[in-house]
Amino acid sequence: MRVATITRVLFYTSAGCHLCEQALALVSPLLEPLELQLEEVEVADNDSLVELYGVRIPVVRLDGEERDLGWPFDADDFRRYIHNEMR
Repeated sequence: MRVATITRVLFYTSAGCHLCEQALALVSPLLEPLELQLEEVEVADNDSLVELYGVRIPVVRLDGEERDLGWPFDADDFRRYIHNEMR
């Protein structure tokens, strides 16, 4: 198992996205125990991000990792994703 060096979770979102609000409420309380910080990324500000995530938001991705986790997901899905990506 590799030493955890990732400390940031990117949260791809867009203003007015009610699903993003639900996902943020689900993910936020799980971050502190895992010693992770959340960085919200507005996809509408970047055409490349709109192409990648526009119809998939909300999406979370550990900074520096290729795999992401798109909606719908629950707390267990998020924990599994973090565990698998940090090994």
